[in-house]
Amino acid sequence: MTQALAALNGETRVLAIIGDPIAQVKSPAGVTATLAERGRNAVLVPMHVSPADLDAVVHGLSLAKNFDGISITVPHKFAAYHLCASATERAHVLGAVNIMRRNADGSWHGDMCDGEGFVAAARAAGCRPEGQRALLVGAGGAGSAIALALLDAGVAELAVHDGDAARRDTLIARLCARHGDKVVAGSDDPSGFGVVVNATPAGMRAEDPLPLQVDKLAPGSFVGDVITVPAVTPLIQAARERGCLTQLGTGMFAAVRDRMIDFLLEAGPLAR
Repeated sequence: MTQALAALNGETRVLAIIGDPIAQVKSPAGVTATLAERGRNAVLVPMHVSPADLDAVVHGLSLAKNFDGISITVPHKFAAYHLCASATERAHVLGAVNIMRRNADGSWHGDMCDGEGFVAAARAAGCRPEGQRALLVGAGGAGSAIALALLDAGVAELAVHDGDAARRDTLIARLCARHGDKVVAGSDDPSGFGVVVNATPAGMRAEDPLPLQVDKLAPGSFVGDVITVPAVTPLIQAARERGCLTQLGTGMFAAVRDRMIDFLLEAGPLAR
C-alpha cells in the first residue's frame, strides 16, 4: 500500500466502491495495492451512497475524465445494472452487476463476478458441485449470482430460500429460463443437500438468528457463507462442529476481488 500512496499524483486514475452502508468494506486497500502491483497508478475509494442518490452520483462521477470504474456492493447491484449501457451475458441474465468499467464512449459496461468467485473459492476449499443438490439461502445480488454460477457448474438441483417470497420467485423464474426445472423453491431445512450456501447478512451481528436449521446439516456436506466479518460466523462454526466442509466469506471475497480487477484491466481506460 505504501507503493500505491507514493505514486498518488495528478495522473492517478480513480475508482470507487459504492454501497449503503460502506464502513464494512475491506476492498479499497487490497484493490489499490493489487493495481499497483500490476503497474497501474490507480486508487479505489469508498463512497457511502443511498439508493435514492445512486443515479445522481454515478452520473456525476461519469463527468470526471480520470474516473474509470465502480465496484458495487449492497444494496445497489440490481439498480446499478440499469445504469450500464452494456453488460456481460451473466449480468443480463441476473439483471445485476457488481463491477462497472468505462466503454470507449464514456458509458458503462457491467459484470457480476460474485457467483464465479464463490464457486472458484468453493472448489479451492474442496467442494465439487457437479451432480449435487444445493440449497441457497438468500436471493439478493450476491445470492442471485451464486445461484447462476452453481447451476452453470453442474449442480443437479438448486433450491432457493428467501424470506421475501417475491424476490425468491423472481430469481427462480430468471434461472428456470436458462436451466429449466432444476430450480425450485426451498426452505431453511438443509436435509438432503450436499451443498448449502448462506447469502444473507444473518451472522454479521451476534444477535442474528441462524439462517437455516443447522441441526439438520449432514456431516460431510459443504457449507459456504458470504459474510466476511466475523470470518467464522455462527453458521460456519455450527457446520464445522457437525463435520461439514466449510468455506469462509473471506475466501469468496478474495476470489471476487481478483476477478473484478481482471475485468477492469481487460478493456477500458486501465487496460494496456
